[in-house]
Amino acid sequence: MSDAQRQVQEAIDHLVESGAETGMQVAVYEHGTLVVDAVAGRADPETGRPVTTDTPFFSASTGKSMTSTVAHILAERGVFTYETPIVEVWPESGAHGKQAATIRHALTHSVGVPGVPADTTPEDLCDWRKMCAAIADAEPWWEPGAKFGYHALTYGYIIGEIVRRATGKPISQILREVVSEPLGVADELFFSVPRAALGRLARLESGDEPMTDEQIKQFEEMMPLMFKAAPLAVQPSADLYNRTDFLTADVPSGGTVSARAVARLYAALLGEVDGVRLVSPERLRALAAVAVEGTDQVFGNHARMSLGYSLGRPSLNPSDSSTAFGWSGVGGSHASADTATGIALAVTKNRFTTTDFSTAAQIADIVTNALGER
Repeated sequence: MSDAQRQVQEAIDHLVESGAETGMQVAVYEHGTLVVDAVAGRADPETGRPVTTDTPFFSASTGKSMTSTVAHILAERGVFTYETPIVEVWPESGAHGKQAATIRHALTHSVGVPGVPADTTPEDLCDWRKMCAAIADAEPWWEPGAKFGYHALTYGYIIGEIVRRATGKPISQILREVVSEPLGVADELFFSVPRAALGRLARLESGDEPMTDEQIKQFEEMMPLMFKAAPLAVQPSADLYNRTDFLTADVPSGGTVSARAVARLYAALLGEVDGVRLVSPERLRALAAVAVEGTDQVFGNHARMSLGYSLGRPSLNPSDSSTAFGWSGVGGSHASADTATGIALAVTKNRFTTTDFSTAAQIADIVTNALGER
């Protein structure tokens, strides 16, 4: 057992034994080789079914890793370019002044449509055509490209519909064809989960106390645009993400993954993994570079993004992780790659915490320290 594997296993065992977590996976690739593959705890809190290395976890926005990667592979293959106007493949999307929006704008969350209709329900999220029609007809919050702000839900539909219009296939099928099957993880990397696989999934459980009406009101006052982007009925929760209709639908703002599978995806962006490389070195440099920086119009914080990924990674200590790109997911999951170190890291968990990313930060720091000492 490597030192990194031992340290990570000890850490996640402690997190589960202490009650801080219920079930976890951590996987790490270094220069294309799997060096950590650790699991702990229960995949299903009710039955006690244990987590295994191939257990898929719904991991919220960590699934945007797959959405963005599909877009880059199609760009690499000449299906479209980053500068292609979205209306060229999806004419209806140009309504209300959005005709100048490009695929680059979509990847950098700067199209200007981060919100879904206020009356959106969980059932609506599962209706692909309804959601895409609503986004196409939406009034932009800003001129495409003028600003950027996290498109929490709409990102997946925008990129997914671009993919569908350009290829004639749903993004879940393209993901399988160009990512999961070539990497040998077709049973561990999903947008829409096949019904036959539902019994293998981890079940999420809430790690937060239910918010009171007063707390909800305070949050709405503090971050009004966040609640416009994701109305209360479709705010992130363990209950929403455990729904069968949600899990079996294409909602590519999130995804269902094992840590091993999504870490393998990132490793294959960085370089070759068992003979498979997803993009060229030139494409990697383009997708990992800073593309937008400034104030996120939805959250109000300073943010930096590359083409389709957030820059940096969680850490308990202030650190320079500017060469890392990836996605964290509400609920506490994380996956990323570091172009400087060749390390691809993923953390999945089923104790669903909406604002606490300390577990992923702790694991990322352990991995960085353990592999940096070699």
